Amino acid sequence: MPELPEVETMRRGVMEAVGRRVESVTVPPCSCRPIAMSPSDRQLDRRMKGRRIDDVDRRGKRLVIVLDNQDRLVIEPRMTGILLVADPPDVDHLRLQIDLSGDGVNRLWFWDRRGLGTVTLYREREYQVAIDQRLGVDALQISTEQLRQKLSSSRRCIKVALLDQSAVAGIGNLYAAEILFAAGVDPRTRCDRLTGPQWRRIHEQIRVILEDAIRHEGSTLSDGTYRNALNDPGGYQNCHRVYDRAGQVCRRCGDGQIRRIVQAQRSTFFCPRCQRRSGLHSTLREDFHSHDRSASLR
Repeated sequence: MPELPEVETMRRGVMEAVGRRVESVTVPPCSCRPIAMSPSDRQLDRRMKGRRIDDVDRRGKRLVIVLDNQDRLVIEPRMTGILLVADPPDVDHLRLQIDLSGDGVNRLWFWDRRGLGTVTLYREREYQVAIDQRLGVDALQISTEQLRQKLSSSRRCIKVALLDQSAVAGIGNLYAAEILFAAGVDPRTRCDRLTGPQWRRIHEQIRVILEDAIRHEGSTLSDGTYRNALNDPGGYQNCHRVYDRAGQVCRRCGDGQIRRIVQAQRSTFFCPRCQRRSGLHSTLREDFHSHDRSASLR
């Protein structure tokens, strides 16, 4: 956390800052370990002061503030970072304050409880090399064929492969589990053993799950850390069907029990009855049959 839906929610929440000019950039007093920031706060203030915010973009799980000289301030929230226009949860974990001119939004806060987030100001060419060239196609823009080209020859398990940001940008541990559940695919299946229909279902559910999560403004888990730009919780945690539900009955098939395993040092949740390495469980067959048949004719 935060993953694509949470960062996209943050982006939309601070869009009102577009058109405002930066008055100052400061690091509030904080007794916690400093976050990774480049260049220094003084240099950030010098380079950003007086610049107009032309856009607020997102690249995978990173938030990108585009200035009028095409410099880009990239904020990577990582585990507990959030960008706010409202008062933060507390003042003890404030990491960056950007004061803006004009009416409406007059301040952006970056708050990070665990201090794992990063803030980096890139010139345009630096951004292309450090971010654009290293990240894969955005998860909301990738095509079925691009997804297969990136991953189908890999011997990694599909759940692990979906977390590879150089292949597809934006999917993290939580949404990878939910996507594979919705697609009816066992997360332990090797990429090079997935069938064409399975790839199509995975691709379709990437968009379905991520867009649904964005509509619910992301997932606020039990620690309550993630909040939107107005410091309000998201709602998609109420829609989770496998994530963090180990030991509970599967809401889809009604027979399976959600299991938790560890893959690449991350928890994976799935239903062993309706997520199969091959074929489809009866609860999924009717839903996907017509889609797979029409897709195979294209």
